[in-house]
Amino acid sequence: MRFSSTPRGVRLARHLALERLHAWGLAYDAPTARAVELITGELCANAVQHGTVAGRDFELRLTVEAGTARVEVSDARHETFPPTDLRLPPQAGELPESGYGLRLVAALADRWGATPRTPIGKTVWAEVRKPSASVG
Repeated sequence: MRFSSTPRGVRLARHLALERLHAWGLAYDAPTARAVELITGELCANAVQHGTVAGRDFELRLTVEAGTARVEVSDARHETFPPTDLRLPPQAGELPESGYGLRLVAALADRWGATPRTPIGKTVWAEVRKPSASVG
């Protein structure tokens, strides 16, 4: 689905992801569902903050296959890709008020990355494997 590149679009995308997972049989409070909800919110917020081009929406794609939930968020900016090394701590004495979203994604996801999108833009994706021993 496509959403407006606004905070409201981010909220709607996050809620839609959780509702879709529930419709597919994953309980709202299941750890996998909560992880996907948070990841969706962070990736969509980043698309709005860093990937917005005037007049362009962002796109959310959610799939669940073979016990793995995959979130893909696409935007229209191809020249900005997320940093790959998120292990670097802030400089001594610096604690930024923002910039922790991708660290959260990296902590919650089993895998994540970004790929160019044709004809323009990029897709940032994350995968969360559903624990095989649990119901949710």
